[in-house]
Amino acid sequence: MPSPKPSVLFVCVKNAARSQMAEAFLKSICQDQVDAESAGLQPGELDTLAVAAMQEVGVDISHNLTKSAFDLFTAGRKFSYVITVCDESSAQRCPIFPAVTQRLHWSFADPASFQGSWNERLALTRALRDQIRDRVAAWCDEVCPCPNGNSA
Repeated sequence: MPSPKPSVLFVCVKNAARSQMAEAFLKSICQDQVDAESAGLQPGELDTLAVAAMQEVGVDISHNLTKSAFDLFTAGRKFSYVITVCDESSAQRCPIFPAVTQRLHWSFADPASFQGSWNERLALTRALRDQIRDRVAAWCDEVCPCPNGNSA
């Protein structure tokens, strides 16, 4: 009997940008090899810059809902991996999920902290998007046999 697919939860502060992008990229890159979700410590509204940056690469997250990591925790949800994608101090506030195989931390800048005009902030969000995509692709190469034999 085949082993169940690994389940992955990406967590950031508001589930508004970084964790949403990571979830979408993992679903795209590893397709049916993993189950991916995202949640926030204090769920907020989707970041419009993240939505725009993802649409530029053909990924629509505009209809995603934000979720609470604590709601998943109290519901007894189990994950093979919990990956925090926020800054170190916020990652420390992430709940410890029961039966987690691995907890990882990938530090990425918070797009809510980006300053400047819309275009300047969008450029920074694009760079962040590409960093997240590259990190997810590299991790996928390590943990899942992707359909084409690679993550590209």
